[in-house]
Amino acid sequence: MNEETGEVQAPALLAERVGWCVDLVSAMARSLLAEYWSPTDVGVLASGEDADGRRLPSNAWMALRRLGWNPAVPCGVTVNDRIVRMAQEQAGRALRSAHWRVELTAGVLASWPVDPVKRTAEEWEKARAAVPGGQSLPSSVIKSRTRQIVSFLKTGGRMPVDVFELEGVPRTARMLLLSACDRQQAAIERCADDPGRAVLRLQLPTRPEPQSYKDWTWVACPIALPPTVPAGAVLHLPTLRMDGERVRVDLAYTHAVPKTRRTGHTVALGVDWGLNTLLSAGAVRLHDDGCITALGAGAQFRAAGVLAKQHRLRRQSEQLHAKTARHQRLTDGRARHQVASNTAVDRKHSVLSNEIRHVSARRSNLNKALAWAAARWAVDQAISAGASVIHLEDLRSMEAKGLGRTMNTRLSQVVRGQIADRIRHLAAEAGIAVVTVPAQGTSKQCPNCLTPMRHRKAPDRITTPGWKWAMCPGCGYQGDRDHGAWKRIAARGLTHQTKTVVDRADGTMVIHYVVSKLETAAVVTPQPKSSRDRSKTGPTRHRATRPAPRRRRVPSPAWSVGPAGQRPEGRAHTDRTRLPRAAHRYQGVTTISTPIISRHRPQRAALGAGFHLHAHATPPRWEPILRSDAMSDMGSLS
Repeated sequence: MNEETGEVQAPALLAERVGWCVDLVSAMARSLLAEYWSPTDVGVLASGEDADGRRLPSNAWMALRRLGWNPAVPCGVTVNDRIVRMAQEQAGRALRSAHWRVELTAGVLASWPVDPVKRTAEEWEKARAAVPGGQSLPSSVIKSRTRQIVSFLKTGGRMPVDVFELEGVPRTARMLLLSACDRQQAAIERCADDPGRAVLRLQLPTRPEPQSYKDWTWVACPIALPPTVPAGAVLHLPTLRMDGERVRVDLAYTHAVPKTRRTGHTVALGVDWGLNTLLSAGAVRLHDDGCITALGAGAQFRAAGVLAKQHRLRRQSEQLHAKTARHQRLTDGRARHQVASNTAVDRKHSVLSNEIRHVSARRSNLNKALAWAAARWAVDQAISAGASVIHLEDLRSMEAKGLGRTMNTRLSQVVRGQIADRIRHLAAEAGIAVVTVPAQGTSKQCPNCLTPMRHRKAPDRITTPGWKWAMCPGCGYQGDRDHGAWKRIAARGLTHQTKTVVDRADGTMVIHYVVSKLETAAVVTPQPKSSRDRSKTGPTRHRATRPAPRRRRVPSPAWSVGPAGQRPEGRAHTDRTRLPRAAHRYQGVTTISTPIISRHRPQRAALGAGFHLHAHATPPRWEPILRSDAMSDMGSLS
């Protein structure tokens, strides 16, 4: 609503006015970046001191003003000082973030290896020593920067001088950082009658190029707060982003939460990463005598369906990019021959470009939904177990190799970083600390005795090499590979509490290395079996045999080959001459692998022939129950 006239404005008009303001701010920020994108100026801003030796303010716009870096306002346009602040804040953040890339690129160039594709151990140590904080830096960061330099070398025929020649001036985002403003430009407050709503007041231009201050008017925008914002939270000025023809609000708020501690934990939740089984988690307890025991059997967060959909969208995106590149080559060749531009190739190229943006948005939204769901599940597991810390496996430097092109790509594109960030955010609200621990040997060693385990296909196929089922030749432990991993992760985190450090850059807690003396105590003691006397003290209770289902009070009719008659046992139709596929398949409660009697190897939902993977049907009366002796005393893994 326009506060001066009281006129209610349409959302399309509001988005248009916000777009005009965004264009003004982006143009000024772009001019600032182009003017001061140099090694000297970035170094001055990163030093934290001005020409007089005074410390620069933490706010980017104030630091740029202290240095005298002011943007050029477009000629004939009137803007207030708060609009200039937003441009300086956006440019200052980009210039400050460039300093880390400057040092990283300089370190990689100084320690350039003989073979950029494969570094030796000595070259890795040299590269980490040349990069600030390189000892705890993931190797994938150094490798990606090396590939970027190799690409520049192939194109230009020489090595780049620094990151400014390698990357060029960064682009500016179309957004308004209202946090750099005060009440003379924007203000936000909750509605008195409805705590679930807030009102954002800000000045917006009434034309693309405002000529005077009369072309700026106050607009009141109601905002519906999501239920995740507590009623007593303090709202801060948001960031407005343009998403097509809509305006998105990134709202920040502050509320009190329990303080997390670095040490002193007795109950911890260990989380192990996987692919189809995205997360495997369980809790362990550290007793006063130093003994560690598991609390329950753990749980798994399976995301096979979502990851399969993500994989299909990735392949679709690759196909669209290949077609677009082909059309672009045709367009370039046509331009050399001076052919008319409005052809079918241009129209197809435009359609494919729009489809690429649509598929990219679907992939992004799917990743966000998966990250929030997985993080919420992990934090709920910690809350229900009473854990005060969550130990995450540190896989920042993991690179999938040797598993085939498809599997390597799927492993590399799992959104582990987003999930870890969401877990930290949700755990902080519950006062739970999140610590990353090294992943060395978590799936290889036994959680009970630290002996290297043997991995097999399944518990009923112990002679077939595989990776899912782990067996310890020392203590006899066997179980799912991921379940043994979360026990190792949680036990390692509890024994290495004193080695936990807090990163000053982002405030995350991490254990950088494993101490051999502490690692010997990171074992999970098996729970002793119940001492309750289970001896037989009386006759066995008589159980009546039921040849028919419980709901049927008469015997099943005889088999009929005609179309008439009832359905025997409620399973097969009477007009079938042979049993259905599901009736022939082994569907006992211990189904974990394909039976030996069948050559068909079903996958995923096909295992139950229409049933859910863990919903097992009762075998028909006319077929003998097939049960392996090795699995007679084991329950379902689900």
